[in-house]
Amino acid sequence: MKFSKKYFNLIYALLMSIIMGLMMAAVLTAILTGIHGDYVTRWLKAFIQVWPVAFPILLILAPLVRKLTTDLTEP
Repeated sequence: MKFSKKYFNLIYALLMSIIMGLMMAAVLTAILTGIHGDYVTRWLKAFIQVWPVAFPILLILAPLVRKLTTDLTEP
């Protein structure tokens, strides 16, 4: 299934926020509470709290970071 290019920023932010949210929640959950017992439950609970923040931030910042990266690199 392919989506129109007009949805690129939305899909990019969605996928990146899910990946980064899962990774950051996993690391912070392990650091703050340890990897034992109900770690996976605590990890997913942390992700559910983090993702609604990560998605809009990435949605807003991804185009700005893409432009900055383009400006800082050679064509």
